Amino acid sequence: MIALPDTDSEDELPPGWEERATDDGTVCYVNQQGKTSQWTHPRTGHSKRITGELPLGWEKYYDEQGKRFMFLNKETQQRTNVDPRLAFAVEEPTQNVAQVRQRFDSCSTALQVLHGKDLHGRTALITGANCGIGYETARSLAHHGCEIIFACRNRSSTEAAIERIAQERPAARSRCRFAALDLSSLRSVQRFVEEIKQSVSHIDYLILNAGVFALPYTKTVDGLETTFQVSHLSHFYLTLQLETLFDYKTRIIVLSSESHRFANLPVENLAVHHLSPAPEKYWSMMAYNNAKLCNVLFAQELAQRWKQRGISVFSLHPGNMVSSDLSRNYWFYRLLFAIVRPFTKSLQQAAATSIYCATANELTGLSGLYFNNCFFCEPSKLSKSAALQQQLWKLSENLIAELVEQEQH
Repeated sequence: MIALPDTDSEDELPPGWEERATDDGTVCYVNQQGKTSQWTHPRTGHSKRITGELPLGWEKYYDEQGKRFMFLNKETQQRTNVDPRLAFAVEEPTQNVAQVRQRFDSCSTALQVLHGKDLHGRTALITGANCGIGYETARSLAHHGCEIIFACRNRSSTEAAIERIAQERPAARSRCRFAALDLSSLRSVQRFVEEIKQSVSHIDYLILNAGVFALPYTKTVDGLETTFQVSHLSHFYLTLQLETLFDYKTRIIVLSSESHRFANLPVENLAVHHLSPAPEKYWSMMAYNNAKLCNVLFAQELAQRWKQRGISVFSLHPGNMVSSDLSRNYWFYRLLFAIVRPFTKSLQQAAATSIYCATANELTGLSGLYFNNCFFCEPSKLSKSAALQQQLWKLSENLIAELVEQEQH
C-alpha cells in the first residue's frame, strides 16, 4: 500500500483503498475491504495514468518464482510490486468507447496485433486450444511469452499441438500445458477447476473459444442437448467457478458469431426447452444460432455483474465460415467450407479479434462490447435485451444447481 501524508486533499484515498497500475500505465483503484476495483478515483471520480521512465535508480524485472513483475531500487535494494511512478500519476479523461480508434481490420493477423508486446508473466486459459482458431490464439500468445493452459478434451491432439508450437519456438514448450476439460460434462468442469486452482493463482485471459457446429441431435452425460451445453452452459459454469482467480487485470473473451443475429429465443418466458430442445424440435443450425446468442447474452450480463471488480468482458465474431474443425460433423458443411475457403479469413486472421480483445491497451476500463474485425460493433437487438440476459443467467444457474445436486445423490 502506498504511504500517503496526512492531508485534507480530495486526492487522498479513503481508508482501505490502494492504487495499482496496469502494464499500459492505467491506474486502478482497489478496495481491499469490499474486494472491488474501479478505474476512477473513489473521491474525485477522475482517471489517472502513469507516464515516462522509471525514477533514477529504479529498474523493472520479472520475478520467475513469484510469477510477477517487480521494481528494484538499486541504491537501497528495496523491492516492491508497486510501480514507483504511481506517486507522479497524472489525471486524464475517463476512457470511453468513442475514444477508441480502429487500428486493425479483417485482414490483420493475430501476430500483427501482438507486434511489440511482451506477455511474460501473463497466463491465458483457452478452451478448445488444440485446433482451429483456438490453436492460432494459443500459438500467437505463446510466441510472445504468455503461459497457456490448453483446456481440451483430447490429450494426444493437444500434446501434438503444443509440440508444433515448440518446434517453432522451443522456449514456448515450458509455457504450454494440457489440462483435461470435457465441456459435455459438468463433473469434468468441476475436476478441471479443482486442478487449475491448485496450480494457478491468477488468470489474465480467459478465452472461451470451444464450440460445436452442425451436430446431429445428441445429448450430453448431463442429459442436455450438446450444442447448448458445450457452447454455453459449461462455459458459464467454468467462468463462475474460476471467479477467485480473476481481478482487475483479467479479461474474459467469449467467442460468439454473427449467427447470433438469426436466433429465435423468446424475450419472455425463456425455458429449458427453448435452449435444449427435444429431438423433434431440433435443427442443428438454429441450435448453433441460439448458442451463439447465449454467448453474447452471457458476456453482456457478466460485464454488468462484475463491473465493480474492474474485469473486462467482451464477446466477438471471429469471421465467416473460417476453415476450422467446426465443420467436421457433417459432410455438406465440410464441402461448403472447402469451397469458400479461398474467400474467407485464414486462421491467423480469425484469431486476431480474440487477441485484440485480450491484449489491446486502449480497451482498458471498457467492458460489455461486441467485436468484429478487431473493432466494436452493435450486436443484435435481441442480445441487448436486459430481460433476456437476466432470464438466461437465472435459468443457467438453476439448471446447473439441479444437475450438480443430482450428481451428488
